Amino acid sequence: MQAASLPDDGENTPVDYVSTLVGTQSKHALSTGNTYPAVAMPWGMNFWTPQTGTMGDGWAYTYDADKIRGFKQTHQPSPWINDYGQFAIMPVTGKVAFDQDERASWFSHKAETATPYYYKVYLADHDVTTEFAPTERAAAFRFTFPETEEAYVVVDAMDNGSFVKIIPAEQKIIGYTTKNSGGVPENFKNYFVLQFDKPFTYTAAVKDGKIDSRTTEAGANHAGGIIGFHTSRGEQVNVRVASSFISHEQAELNLKELGGRTLEEVAKAGRDEWNRVLGRIEVQDADLDRLRTFYSCFYRSVLFPRSFYEIDAQGQVMHYSPYNGEVLPGYMFTDTGFWDTFRCLFPFLNLMYPSMNAKMQEGLANTYKESGFLPEWASPGHRGCMVGNNSASVVADAWLKGLRGYDIETLWEAVKSGTKNVHPNVPSTGRLGHEYYNKLGYVPYNVGINENAARTLEYAYDDWCIYQLGLSLGKSKKELAPFAKRALNYRNLFDPACKLMRGKNEDGTFQSPFNPLKWGDAFTEGNSWHYSWSVFHDPQGLIDLMGGKDSFNQMMDSVFVLPPVFDESYYGSVIHEIREMQIMNMGNYAHGNQPIQHMIYLYNYSSQPWKAQYWLREVMERMYNANPDGYCGDEDNGQTSAWYVFSALGFYPVCPGTDQYVLGAPLFRSVRLHLENGKTVTIEAPENSRANRYVQKLTVDGVDYTRNYLTHEQLMKGSSLRFTMDNVPNKQRGAGEEDAPYSFSKTLKQKK
Repeated sequence: MQAASLPDDGENTPVDYVSTLVGTQSKHALSTGNTYPAVAMPWGMNFWTPQTGTMGDGWAYTYDADKIRGFKQTHQPSPWINDYGQFAIMPVTGKVAFDQDERASWFSHKAETATPYYYKVYLADHDVTTEFAPTERAAAFRFTFPETEEAYVVVDAMDNGSFVKIIPAEQKIIGYTTKNSGGVPENFKNYFVLQFDKPFTYTAAVKDGKIDSRTTEAGANHAGGIIGFHTSRGEQVNVRVASSFISHEQAELNLKELGGRTLEEVAKAGRDEWNRVLGRIEVQDADLDRLRTFYSCFYRSVLFPRSFYEIDAQGQVMHYSPYNGEVLPGYMFTDTGFWDTFRCLFPFLNLMYPSMNAKMQEGLANTYKESGFLPEWASPGHRGCMVGNNSASVVADAWLKGLRGYDIETLWEAVKSGTKNVHPNVPSTGRLGHEYYNKLGYVPYNVGINENAARTLEYAYDDWCIYQLGLSLGKSKKELAPFAKRALNYRNLFDPACKLMRGKNEDGTFQSPFNPLKWGDAFTEGNSWHYSWSVFHDPQGLIDLMGGKDSFNQMMDSVFVLPPVFDESYYGSVIHEIREMQIMNMGNYAHGNQPIQHMIYLYNYSSQPWKAQYWLREVMERMYNANPDGYCGDEDNGQTSAWYVFSALGFYPVCPGTDQYVLGAPLFRSVRLHLENGKTVTIEAPENSRANRYVQKLTVDGVDYTRNYLTHEQLMKGSSLRFTMDNVPNKQRGAGEEDAPYSFSKTLKQKK
């Protein structure tokens, strides 16, 4: 939706289909995305959002809220991780007010325009319209006031230690905020500057809630500033805002991103940039709802990881290190959890935006140099969250997909180091339990390490990733042998009695009692029925363990046949991920969380690809939409969104680190992927419809194609894919042994 004040060429472009409000109708007990309307540039350093929540509330904006408390510069990747370096701006009229509840104003979504590049809302209690448009590190604000002698703008630097200084002679406010949720060095600050285009007739500093008009400076636990002026009806006050993690001087440099442009010009440039990024995928389809869902998911797929670097006065790339507190040269990115995003968000970047991920890989090398570890959950530094050592996957997939131009040898040392170390203060970074895993081949259930089976399964896949990377780098057989051996460690947790993965004690006995419907415990935010499929690199090995394809398919089918029963005793209450599975009417399939999101594609390994086609369409149609409740669980930094983007195209990277994308079925009739190398992939499915979800035939470049996967090379050289769709499955297509995608155990048999 376009604002009336912005240029409108009358034609829909990709960004016009985006709703930034998708996923905002969420709460602690039930996530429909747990998102906020990020007004930002793709991978931008600073995001902006209207703030309906209280200071420090991870649910910064919720669709059902009635009042806005401010407009916040945010760096939050997730309500569970929460924010850092945040401060808020709020126009008020009438009585001077700083308290977040006193200054809050009623608003309506009917008087709100929310796009990625521009936001506008009417604040009813103050009779003020607020507009803003961002760049990567700055934003242009405009407040339209009524006629009043009591027009004010509040700057809230938040608690936890902050500073604000008003400089009336320069019509400027500077300051810093230190508010954070962890993962920062002691000297962490976000320095900000606000430049107004109207002289101040009122100034006051705020120190821990006390408004003092006799001073223009405050340093306190909770500092703020208020400036005011007389305004005529409809008078517009413009504010240019920027910030820096490096210094006030750098914040002034970042302010120059706005140049002398008007808000309309900044918004138009933002719109053009969003269309450039989203225009990489060109969808032609008559179904407006699907287009809106697709591009809204696409938008969230290119927000994170966030740029955490700045450009100095000499034009050099610099960053404040969230690991050692120093200002250093080179790239840095943050705000992503690899447990989520290794699965398909980073493979999406490797396919569509490889030059951007090459910068991110340099940032990973810098992280290792500055902290001794690769991140697993960064925000902005190492954070304690989730399990696994999936930085290995992110590093390996990028290199194996052909990305170059960064220090791969440092990253090679980093991924190896992570297999035998754990961060002294953040046990989710590195490998908790590596001593047991490297000796026994699994992390035991009874040694005080929670979620041990999940760790084992992910470590095994991560070892396979390191092995594949090492092969590509020409490392010696001796160096690689331990990783190849440990890649099969998933076998150590398979219980043939129940055909599922199960925690195992240090003495080699399985945990007992065992309830495969118990969430958590040996697993992470899921149960054994969800995590047993986490053998990304060797589905054939899992098929063999389960007794062959028929048994494997029966077990897969059972996930959907089981009622949504659960055991929440490990958590002591029903966590939102459990509730989301329970209410979706898809049995025990829990798409709202990541461990099972690849599972449906595994039918391609067991000669029943038509079942994947059926269930993928069910998930896309029933669990995603472009409304405020548009997700079926946490959106998680682009992972759940990128799943939809990939699946709508008709393929998905089940195993990052291979060169393969496993086929599903396209959602649209016509798509073009405009690759960074100048090549184009066309995906045509002219008979596609809500009923016609099954692939009868596929041709690649005009040649009949029965494989259940595409290779990265096929796509990179530009390909023409034509799907013939029907409302009945073709149970013969893709059923041959040679049609199955990659499995590690197959390559081992071939070597023998």
